[in-house]
Amino acid sequence: MQVKLMRQKIIDQFARYFVGGLFIFSGLIKLNDPLGTEIKLEEYFEVFAQDFGSFFNFFTPWSLELGMILIVLELALGVAILLFYRMGLTTWILLGLMVFFTFLTFYSAYFNKVTDCGCFGDAIKLTPWESFIKDCVLMVFVAHLFWYRKSYQAALRTLEGHSVILLTILTSLFFGIYAIRHLPFIDFRAYRVGNNIPAQMLPPESPVIEYTFLKDGKEVRSTKYLPAEEGYTYKSSRVMNEDKIKPKITDYSVVSPEGEDLTQATFEGSKLLIIMFDVRKTSIDNISSVRQLASALEGKVGCLVLTASSSEEMEGFRHQHQLAVPYAFADATVLKTIVRSNPGISLWKNGTVLGNWHHNDTPTTEEVLTLLIK
Repeated sequence: MQVKLMRQKIIDQFARYFVGGLFIFSGLIKLNDPLGTEIKLEEYFEVFAQDFGSFFNFFTPWSLELGMILIVLELALGVAILLFYRMGLTTWILLGLMVFFTFLTFYSAYFNKVTDCGCFGDAIKLTPWESFIKDCVLMVFVAHLFWYRKSYQAALRTLEGHSVILLTILTSLFFGIYAIRHLPFIDFRAYRVGNNIPAQMLPPESPVIEYTFLKDGKEVRSTKYLPAEEGYTYKSSRVMNEDKIKPKITDYSVVSPEGEDLTQATFEGSKLLIIMFDVRKTSIDNISSVRQLASALEGKVGCLVLTASSSEEMEGFRHQHQLAVPYAFADATVLKTIVRSNPGISLWKNGTVLGNWHHNDTPTTEEVLTLLIK
């Protein structure tokens, strides 16, 4: 009996720290970049609208708010599990979330709908099947906590527990809103400061191919193609480093209103890119600062607006806000990845990112020129 109780206590503590720690880690990664969670939810809603019904389109405009709720809930649940806080309610909510997300990751993996679940944002990329396996392992320990939920003793008194959970919620909201109104605290994306974009568009490694041959009734594997003249019969082949041959950036492309490919041109010399993925949603709170910056840099730095909006929408926006800057087109998802702001500003020199700014933090002319001469 004592051995059984000791074994359960060990599992209890492991499940407590494993589940609580993983939820907090996942929540913090998402809290760093709430707009990334918004983009991922929009992707899921688009898939669900196609597969289950157009009513899922109703949720798309609320993706940011729903994303923040999920992030705060994830962090609050993680802290609650560590404290054994109101385990009846906590584990019911936790179990419900896990059932939903396990179904979601299985659906994405089996039907190949969403290639990255966004569980850990851009920090740790998981394939759909890896996400599903992760959720299955997590579900085992969540189920354990749920089964024994009535036997756990809270680590803090009721009022203290309420205070810690409330503080977690308020702190999460503060940092989440700050990240939305500025930029992620830590940038995990391929367009982060210091990265050379053309280099990110090249595969990190060349493919390493392993060939399988038959000779004298036996299989022979080799990274070289063995000649048939020596008795080798080709059977199959596989790429051994498939996870390392895909470039980090595969979809960056810029086209002028006339249809000219400007991709390479954005890597030449100094470029101040003003990102407006959708001018219908572009904030105009600081558009005067952006306009003044572009005007002050005229003749010193090449300025270009990148947008996914139509020519008509872009021309109307430029005229309304007197933004005398040429524009070109790029994919909306790519633009949202370059900088989490609409409008946002990105400074490149010979394809290397020198700075990214939210429009609330529009740099001065001196800041831009200083970065260029470093």
